[in-house]
Amino acid sequence: MSRPERTAFRVLIVEDERELGQVFADYVVEFGYRSEVVGSAEAALERLRAEPPHVIILDVQLPRMSGLEFLTLPVVRNSGVPIIVVSGYVSEEQARECLRLGALEFLAKPVPLHVLGTVLEHVAMLAGLPEEHPAPRERRAASRLPVTLPLRARTEQGVVATGAVIEVSATGLRARVDRALPAGTAARLTVALPDGGPALDVLALAVRSDGEHMVAFWFLDLTPAEVDRLLARAHAAR
Repeated sequence: MSRPERTAFRVLIVEDERELGQVFADYVVEFGYRSEVVGSAEAALERLRAEPPHVIILDVQLPRMSGLEFLTLPVVRNSGVPIIVVSGYVSEEQARECLRLGALEFLAKPVPLHVLGTVLEHVAMLAGLPEEHPAPRERRAASRLPVTLPLRARTEQGVVATGAVIEVSATGLRARVDRALPAGTAARLTVALPDGGPALDVLALAVRSDGEHMVAFWFLDLTPAEVDRLLARAHAAR
């Protein structure tokens, strides 16, 4: 049974693989939003000019104009519309470039739908989602949670930082580390979990740094099962 539609919150899905675009669309509708699918960046540009959506889900590999080229267009950059980039050919360089061009999030295919839902809920709240439509249960479960876990981060240049995770969510974490890691730094994170299983090993991108060794990371390749382990630990620590 679908959830009630949440006012007119519109999600534009730019995906040339028709079946995948429909999967995204069905999920968006199930989450309580309006969805529209287009198969090219050119068509997305037309929709952006005619009726800007509240958020865009953008594939990188598109016919003719690519998702990266779309992100560079002045009309896109000046629109203020949040863009969630998805790609089946994820690389650290590509992820950094998308975020540098203003993308809100970069998700690798196959996209974990619960993570996509978390990001959409965040955008909806920023857009002023009415309070009479409370966040779904899975969004509440994926909210940021305080936790204390050992962390080791190794950058692509070989720089190693150690410290502690202080907050986690389904899409990323915040940590206090022993050396500065500037925003835009890609790193391999190792997080030890006291559940008897192996340490989490995840590629992440530093998206915010306060200059005092507090860093926020977005996950790039954490699997749904690993997300569940991480959040379960955070819930257990509450």
